[in-house]
Amino acid sequence: MSQPEARPAGVRAVFLDRDGTLNVEVDYLADPGELVLLKGVPAALRRLAAAGFLLCVVTNQSGVARGILDEETLHRIHSRLRSLLADEGVELASIGYCPHHPDVGSAIYRRECECRKPGPGLLREATARFGIDLARSFTVGDSLRDLDAGRALGVRGVLVRTGKGEGEALRGAEAERPDLVIVDDLEAAAAWILAAARE
Repeated sequence: MSQPEARPAGVRAVFLDRDGTLNVEVDYLADPGELVLLKGVPAALRRLAAAGFLLCVVTNQSGVARGILDEETLHRIHSRLRSLLADEGVELASIGYCPHHPDVGSAIYRRECECRKPGPGLLREATARFGIDLARSFTVGDSLRDLDAGRALGVRGVLVRTGKGEGEALRGAEAERPDLVIVDDLEAAAAWILAAARE
């Protein structure tokens, strides 16, 4: 009797938070010119891409709900992010964002949703679009809610100390999560991911 044909594994991805992980943390970034990449980010992303990981940004942007910026401006910010990274030889597979908030904003944006992290909606969208193998993928962010979005789908996560991450670490986040991995920055996260992927 012939063996059933093995199904090819899906692609691997790293789901990346934006503010405080890829770029310098700015409260409700609303000006494309204020987007500045953190040191070492392009090199870290190049290493991950070279290892075959799709790079998928997943970001909460409640500044839209709050009326601080509109979606057109947000798209310009993301165009700048793509351009800065492209200049460094890095291509993002996707940028998914949540413009909602459960308590503030106009009716169109004020609602509970699955796409606002820690909800996993943005990760689910990218997974469906690219055929991502979640068991072989990772999340990186500067907040536990970034990691919780992945955790809900069985995705391993890494907390970076950049952005809000140092505050999360100082308040004892690892006490809540004995398995929590905390590293200094995206370069260290990339090194950890590449080592974990070889296990």
